[in-house]
Amino acid sequence: MGKKVSLGATVALMLMAAAIAVTTTFIYSQSQFNGKMVNLTEREAMYSKLSELDRIARNNYIGEVDEENLNDYIARGYIAGLGDKYARYFDAESYKVYTQELEGRVVGIGVEAKLDPSGYILIDTVYDDSPAAINGLLPGDLIVKVDEIDVNADTYNQAVEGIRGEEGTRVTLTVRRDNEDTEIPVTRRKVNIPTVFSRLIDGNVAYIRISEFSDSTAEQFSRQVDDLIASGAQALIFDVRNNGGGTLTSVSAMLDKLLPRGTIVSATYKSGKTEVLATSDAGEILLPMAVLTNSKTASAAELFTQALKDYEKAKSVGSTTFGKGSMQEVKKLNDGSAVNLTVATYFPPSGVSYDGVGIKPDYEVQILAELENNLENLNENTDPQLKKALEVVLTAVRAESNSSGASEEESSSSASGSESSSSAASGESSPAE
Repeated sequence: MGKKVSLGATVALMLMAAAIAVTTTFIYSQSQFNGKMVNLTEREAMYSKLSELDRIARNNYIGEVDEENLNDYIARGYIAGLGDKYARYFDAESYKVYTQELEGRVVGIGVEAKLDPSGYILIDTVYDDSPAAINGLLPGDLIVKVDEIDVNADTYNQAVEGIRGEEGTRVTLTVRRDNEDTEIPVTRRKVNIPTVFSRLIDGNVAYIRISEFSDSTAEQFSRQVDDLIASGAQALIFDVRNNGGGTLTSVSAMLDKLLPRGTIVSATYKSGKTEVLATSDAGEILLPMAVLTNSKTASAAELFTQALKDYEKAKSVGSTTFGKGSMQEVKKLNDGSAVNLTVATYFPPSGVSYDGVGIKPDYEVQILAELENNLENLNENTDPQLKKALEVVLTAVRAESNSSGASEEESSSSASGSESSSSAASGESSPAE
């Protein structure tokens, strides 16, 4: 028989429970309040120091204060002071250029160039179907004058900036080729930046170099992979050496083409919340694959590598990757400037982070520094890492071919044996003649 509890005891228990709840709420609220007060105090100290600095500078500095430039440097200093090694501040103009680069498009003439020892602008690459290509500019040409700017080591940056401009505007370049100077007027426009470069090796192995993951990379990648397979490719080698990453959207789309159904990438935020950012559908490419990596393979390029390894779609060859498994997000400010901040740690399909440690290759192959800085000019005979990757995929191709051949032979032998047994049984059951 259960014991009865008096009304007085019940009321006492209820009051005790209420007291505990109130106390707990008070302690939590006080903790939150103290935290906010600390933040408020810290902010007030920061604003007070900045105000004091501003007052001293304006009262004593003899030069003119460029307010826009000052605000940009204050913002840049704040971001630098966070200690986020991947954070970056963009003024309005640099943010505009940055977004164009992420899209895989720039407004310009469509060349990649560098400072020549002479001080001139040396054209390294001319993009297909670009204003530069249409006007006959070639790799190896020297730009010695940009409009009225004579190009030399001192004016190089100014001249490069002068080549950029608004879409539809014209720039006049003085181009030196074979010691002969020619003035060439070029109209600027939006140009797609090529980020995927491919070819067939030995007739049946596709070599695909990915220089970065911009928004236009996925379309270039898909088209070239399809063309290579249609041309007879039986294996794929992806080269993401010296690839510093790019957008999560592009790398996810590319992995979706290669991987079976499942998770591609997830992220954990400051709040502790974890969410899946991208998944792949059931469609996949069933060919042997390898990925070339080095210490400059970072961020999205590492996700590309690890996801293929996690699904056992590819072996990696080369050296250990950079080790950047954090995700940055761009926040635009009211004046057109922006900040890029680290907002999450992301994870490959396995859920195991490589942030800070990198991805160790399945086959470690060293390469000389001078070769590593000139990868685009190497081939399967002069590039030891590519040579090993080729060996890896060709071994897999032969293994699949042998397995397929053995299965067909076994199937043929089995069918032949069945026919003989059937014939013998028929003979035994037939009447003798």
